[in-house]
Amino acid sequence: MSKACRSLYLLPLVLGALGMADDAAAQSCPTMRKINIGVSVAPPNVVHTSPYVAKDLGFFAKRCIEPNIIQFEGGQSATSAAAAAQGSAIVSVGDVAIGRGLKVQQFWGLAPRMPQAYMVSPDIKTAADLKGRKLSATGGGVGGFNWRMGREVLKTAGLSVDDAQFISSATAGRLPGLVAGQIDGVALHPEDVYLAKKQKPTLNLLVQLVELMPDYMFNAYGASLEWIGRDRALLRDAAAAMIEANRMMYNDKAKVVPSIEKATDKPKEAVEYAIDILTKNCVWSINGGLDPRRTAWTVDNSAENGDIDKDKKPSAEQVANFALAKEAVDAAGGPVSIGNCKD
Repeated sequence: MSKACRSLYLLPLVLGALGMADDAAAQSCPTMRKINIGVSVAPPNVVHTSPYVAKDLGFFAKRCIEPNIIQFEGGQSATSAAAAAQGSAIVSVGDVAIGRGLKVQQFWGLAPRMPQAYMVSPDIKTAADLKGRKLSATGGGVGGFNWRMGREVLKTAGLSVDDAQFISSATAGRLPGLVAGQIDGVALHPEDVYLAKKQKPTLNLLVQLVELMPDYMFNAYGASLEWIGRDRALLRDAAAAMIEANRMMYNDKAKVVPSIEKATDKPKEAVEYAIDILTKNCVWSINGGLDPRRTAWTVDNSAENGDIDKDKKPSAEQVANFALAKEAVDAAGGPVSIGNCKD
């Protein structure tokens, strides 16, 4: 039999095998479970891309989950909070929103440690030099992440938020605003630090936020209490899919870069730089990502700053569902360690 004939003979067998595989997959997922997954920035930063990687690499699909990824303008934005409260999406939710009465609970810590550096104009050398300057309040305006981090940096020089001018804008405007001199200080993610220094080498890195606040809980997914009670299994499996994605970030950078590059719309070299920084510093969780001690510290810090009423501050257990996070880790094959990373 000629090579061409053998190919024609084998083709139906190959197609039949593929069809059987598709049928098996369909039988294993008679119904795809739908879920809306929010990301905190439009477009997302590298640290936020776990849902995209989990979707592209099939970690959701193998658990019969069909995700719809929604981008928000900041994790503390009103639209993000509304989605969490209504149970229409899982979103990044912090202790402040919960402490102010949002009926939501964290169930998986995407990134316990802060990845950002506080970048400033060339003539700014110390935090004291920020007095009277224009600082970023992107990602939620007053009370949002950048505003809160700016406040923390000012405090190191004995200054308050009243000693600087905070400028609100779309999160996508952080990098170009700093490069153009429209703002003098902003918390930038690693890929944007790379691009900022490339475009304007004279910019200064004032402080790594994780060094300023090592125990601050940065990013955790939350869901409404009603949703947790109604469909705990879906939330568990969605978190397990993203845990697998995070582990892939550490173990096979080449495999995740295309998904992250597409999601963030950032150059490949900036994405690869960010992945190296995030994995080296154990920013992405590889397990549950929630720690009662870290959560309690963050709540206490918010109360001290007046973001939460001291008399009504929530307990760590009210903020985070540690049991559900453990269930997600178990569903992902159990806890692992990768180098020095254990969260």
